[in-house]
Amino acid sequence: MTIRQPAVAGVFYPANRSALSREVSQLLDEATLHNLSPKVLIAPHAGYIYSGATAAAAYRQLAGRESIISRVVLLGPSHHVPFHGLALPASTVFNTPLGPVNIDTESANQLLTFSQVQVLEAAHELEHSLEVQLPFLQTILNDFQLLPLVVGDASPLAVSEVLEHLWGGPETLIVISTDLSHYHPYEEAQAIDANTVKTIQNLEATLKGEQACGSRPLNGLLTSAFNRNMEVVTLDTCNSGDSAGDHGRVVGYAAFAIQ
Repeated sequence: MTIRQPAVAGVFYPANRSALSREVSQLLDEATLHNLSPKVLIAPHAGYIYSGATAAAAYRQLAGRESIISRVVLLGPSHHVPFHGLALPASTVFNTPLGPVNIDTESANQLLTFSQVQVLEAAHELEHSLEVQLPFLQTILNDFQLLPLVVGDASPLAVSEVLEHLWGGPETLIVISTDLSHYHPYEEAQAIDANTVKTIQNLEATLKGEQACGSRPLNGLLTSAFNRNMEVVTLDTCNSGDSAGDHGRVVGYAAFAIQ
């Protein structure tokens, strides 16, 4: 058993178990529950002080499905390591301050038959885009296995092909981790992000990196969702100027449910 230890605990979210549990539970309690049954969630991955409430708006929609979901397929962009395709971890367990999450090694091994998938522990070692989602999943779900994929330079078709293989039934939740625009003035960011939200709502797999840092996993998901005639529900949009106060250079966030 190889364990990936948390890389950003104490920076993006509390490293103390009790403090983290309290913060995530409070964020979820304050989020609105809608009458939805999402197959896919799209959630941001900044520090909780910035995007935690927006992420909670997505994860709150899992209430009532705690015992149904037993596998989470989690995709996010690579912020540190450039590579082609999609990367699985070598680790078999991901740790957070809330405890261990077991990797779905059976599904991971099956994915290695795809030419666009490789094992690349370095892509996971420092990557926060997946890690910050885990405390929300650990808080709202019961026992589940995780299939984490960091997405590098990969086409929408390459990502969609992997997602289709992993799609499963009600037991499988897909989560796409992405922020929106980065470091524009407040009003400019709002305009850029409004256009990005419209693109996502229309299931158009045409997003660029300047619109969403997770554009590659997101475009793959939107390809599958379009082919399946799915519905997008926008749950929350904001930027760091709303949550942290500085309007000079903001990062955009949004939460969506797709069913």
